[in-house]
Amino acid sequence: MTYYEAVRLLRRKMLLTQTEFAEYLGVSFATINRWEGGEYEPTMKMKRKLAPLFEKYNIEVEVK
Repeated sequence: MTYYEAVRLLRRKMLLTQTEFAEYLGVSFATINRWEGGEYEPTMKMKRKLAPLFEKYNIEVEVK
């Protein structure tokens, strides 16, 4: 699963809107929107922050 698919799935499993998810992670709504749209990938720092959440919700991410 790509990062944009994984981020979208994670947010939905957490039952959060893009705005709520952005606030939870400390980023802007636009950032979440771009991740989910496949325009950008999270930074390495953010990938480290997301990794435990992916694990908790059993989401496997394809690492490039």
